[in-house]
Amino acid sequence: MTEPVEMHKTASKQIIAHRAQQLKREKDLPEAFNEDRVLAPEDRASLLPIFLRLEGRRCLLVGAGKVALGKISALLKAGLELRVIAPEALPEIRQLAGKGKLEWVQRPFASTDLDGNALAVAATNSPEVNAAVHRGAAERNILLNCVDDIPNCDFFFGSVVSRGALQVAISTGGASPAFAQRLRREIDERLPAELGPWLEDLGQLRREILATQPGGEERRLLLQELAQRPIRASEDCSSRQSDFRSLEQEQPGQGCLDEERQDEEQDNEQDEELDAGFTSGEEEDSLAFDEPLPPEFGEESNYEDFSASPETVHLVGAGPGDPELLTVKALRLIQTADVLLHDDLVPQAILDLASPSAEILNVGKRCGSKSITQNEINTLMIEHARQGRTVVRLKGGDPLLFGRAAEELAALAAASVPFQVVPGITAAFAAAAALGCSLTDRNCASSVVLTTAHRAPEHFRQAQPHDLPLARLGDSTLAVYMPGRDLRLLAQKWIEEGLPPELPCAVVSRAALPGQQTQCTTLAALGDAGPTAAPSLLIAGWAVQRAFGPGQRASEQ
Repeated sequence: MTEPVEMHKTASKQIIAHRAQQLKREKDLPEAFNEDRVLAPEDRASLLPIFLRLEGRRCLLVGAGKVALGKISALLKAGLELRVIAPEALPEIRQLAGKGKLEWVQRPFASTDLDGNALAVAATNSPEVNAAVHRGAAERNILLNCVDDIPNCDFFFGSVVSRGALQVAISTGGASPAFAQRLRREIDERLPAELGPWLEDLGQLRREILATQPGGEERRLLLQELAQRPIRASEDCSSRQSDFRSLEQEQPGQGCLDEERQDEEQDNEQDEELDAGFTSGEEEDSLAFDEPLPPEFGEESNYEDFSASPETVHLVGAGPGDPELLTVKALRLIQTADVLLHDDLVPQAILDLASPSAEILNVGKRCGSKSITQNEINTLMIEHARQGRTVVRLKGGDPLLFGRAAEELAALAAASVPFQVVPGITAAFAAAAALGCSLTDRNCASSVVLTTAHRAPEHFRQAQPHDLPLARLGDSTLAVYMPGRDLRLLAQKWIEEGLPPELPCAVVSRAALPGQQTQCTTLAALGDAGPTAAPSLLIAGWAVQRAFGPGQRASEQ
């Protein structure tokens, strides 16, 4: 057994040496890099896993290149007052300094820069500068992270999974950061997204019990019992209901329901054959959170690598906002991106899935407030990709629907920047799910029209050949994105163009998000619908009648 092991070690050293030479040529690492900078197990002291409160304390970051940029996000999230020392800085770091997020001092490092700091990070490509930072930090008893120089590190940046107050931090002591990232992804996939709010509720209950119950065994058991409760989503979040209990337990009366479904499935067999994406209930297999992922999602999958590719821009659909409605591929890309350029409608719960080292920029243009132009967004995507960074352009819903993706794809193609599009669940589907109705119905809706109440000014300068009279779309379901707050003019126009006043309509606000609201009405009464919180979507058509309840007509709503 020793011979194969020794062969493996020899091959590994050859690979490390070859890759080190490549990186030296690319000027990504200093000449001093070699495998000896990774400590041997017998020389590696035990690490103390602690969580520190650092808000308001000072931290020195020496260097302002790509390596330093990767550390800034985690340092700022901890609430540190960050000072950056470097003769030159990346545009992103200059931008953060301009916004007051950090202080950038444009000059070489001096040992006195360390005075008064609680932490320090050396992130330059100069071994001499990093060594000087290490000596100065040691003299002042300041904890130091020296990037890619493990023997001179007092602490490491771990791979972190966050769910509200819960943090799971992983460290390999510098042995394999890539393996730590792999573990982070696997743990993140298994922890429910609603764990953060659940833990917050648990903490409040615990505080109430400590304040009202006398100490003793009974109180201790009560606290233990609370921690064993199933993890469930907030009651007002319709799309997330989960717990750790086995999903294989058959509910009472399930057998009778299955027998009733068999007859219905036979009647609908012909329709279901038209959609190859559906399987029968017997073929579906549900995964509990504590079950392993299926083999196709394992590390040795034959599927393509879901990680973000350097020098590539990934246009990713974030879905309607519920993190559990992200595709597996979208999740992996978000977790491995260097830069996230996101729309304003992407919620914080999804942004929290990004790596702590990722740079996250809001490039949204919501409600007519355009703090950034489309050309500037295009320039950001191209510049970050050309710097060798992995870029995710994160859009709400599906990236190819009403998100100006055509302009961004054209700009990337003109700049010869590779790109990839990852579809997402569009808002119309989430709204239909919230209503509990299908967008198509073989009895009354044979097609679906996705449109928007907002168009570019050029659209109105002349009649468009593809604009059809609405009367010819009478058997369609109309899904209107961004319908606006006052629906009177829209309803009046539709009636004038031939749609019946009794046509069922529904306005869905914040579909698949906490605070989701639905209003069912008719076209004639659409203008009387109360204002709804953005984002909202209007669905109109006879298929919507299903959402009004059994035996209830739209005119009665």
